[in-house]
Amino acid sequence: MSKIAVSSVRTQLQVVLKGTEEKKRNFAETIELQIGLKNYDPQRDKRFSGTIRLPNIPRPRMSVCILADAAHVDQAKLIDLEFMTVEDLKKLNKNKKLVKKLAKKYDAFLASEALIKQIPRLLGPGLSKAGKFPTPVSHSEDLEKKVNEVKSTIKFQLKKVLCLGVAIGNAEMSEDQLLANVMLAINFLVSLLKKGWQNVGSLHCKSTMGRPQRLY
Repeated sequence: MSKIAVSSVRTQLQVVLKGTEEKKRNFAETIELQIGLKNYDPQRDKRFSGTIRLPNIPRPRMSVCILADAAHVDQAKLIDLEFMTVEDLKKLNKNKKLVKKLAKKYDAFLASEALIKQIPRLLGPGLSKAGKFPTPVSHSEDLEKKVNEVKSTIKFQLKKVLCLGVAIGNAEMSEDQLLANVMLAINFLVSLLKKGWQNVGSLHCKSTMGRPQRLY
């Protein structure tokens, strides 16, 4: 059972969206959900990690690159998706700096199923370390849909600190779209926690340049 009223979340989101309208930036501000956990010891407790696909794409401008075989190169060209071939990856020569630079350049990676096993051999552990190991994509899947799926997926992961932040929307979304994303994200996060709502210290929502609004 959610301990958070949809109506109160809606009210706070209205404040966030209003703030982005009053001060128009020259980019679409990302709206982030910020979570403060309590009664957790990151040293001792099992660190959770989970991904969920949101109904609406939070970051439409998220940059995605496919590590592609020949068939996917052709598909990528059709939808203007940036790609790299095995030859391109070999040129990096497992150079840690170059792999790190590649990991920084894109928000997420896809890879043709045929290549996924070769990636550690071609690039070393760099992409995994950056938390950006590619999502496999088969030839039977619609590549554009797969890209949108990656853009819609958010990840909650407990690391060494008790504060988490995930992008759950952007200033160009409607209130209903944002609300749907926020509620789904919160309920999913709570399902990952050891003691559910008892582990939630605070929930805030904020736009890139705006002030945090408390949801819980």
